[in-house]
Amino acid sequence: MLPCMFAVIPARLWRKGACPIQIFVLCLTTLGSFTAIFLAAKFIGHKQIAQLDFFDYITGITIGSIAAEMATELEQPWKPLTAILIYAGVTFLLSVVTNKFPRTRRYLYGSSTILMDQGKLYRENLKKAKLDLEEFLVMCRQQGYFDLTSIQTAIFEFNGRLTILPVSTQRPVTPSDMELSPEQELLFTELIMDGRILESNLKHMGLDLTWLDKQLKQRGIHSAQDVFLAVCDKNQRLVIYKNDHNRRHTN
Repeated sequence: MLPCMFAVIPARLWRKGACPIQIFVLCLTTLGSFTAIFLAAKFIGHKQIAQLDFFDYITGITIGSIAAEMATELEQPWKPLTAILIYAGVTFLLSVVTNKFPRTRRYLYGSSTILMDQGKLYRENLKKAKLDLEEFLVMCRQQGYFDLTSIQTAIFEFNGRLTILPVSTQRPVTPSDMELSPEQELLFTELIMDGRILESNLKHMGLDLTWLDKQLKQRGIHSAQDVFLAVCDKNQRLVIYKNDHNRRHTN
């Protein structure tokens, strides 16, 4: 679809009076601004874009800005339209390249950086990640680590998040540590939401309205409209929250 759009737009632009030189200059300036924004984002660092990758960030802010300009551009709307198509095309092309050649992701998106390992802080890696020590400590505290001696390894991911591996003596105790075999928890499926019975979910669970009505009556509930939320797992364990103060009933 995208190649077809690029084939149709030039013909329309030509009919609107845009000369080839204008179109060529517009393409160059758009590509130049794309490169400039990309380099600026790389320079600022991942912490500015959180979970977005570079190209999602670039495409989002740029296309949004161009679209706003396009909405007010009455004389030559083909200019911002062409720019949007170029940005979309470049982003699409880069996604194809990174999928076909995974090694290019390292150069375009960056890679994870070890900031701390086995009690040692790496100053150079902090600089590489464009983080100062205070920012690193804040990110640790946000994950519940107020004592750095509780951290075995801290990795700054390419999406701007900090991943922490605690030391073995500080991690939460698991059932396997205590040689226990707890029953596997199962996912719950919504059967009633805000007084409305979700019959498709009920059928998916292998249940019917008769079974549900019986379960409600056993809890003194006469109508599904009195239920704020009802969920059930594959073992037919039903949990009900009534409308009156969301009181919970569990079988």
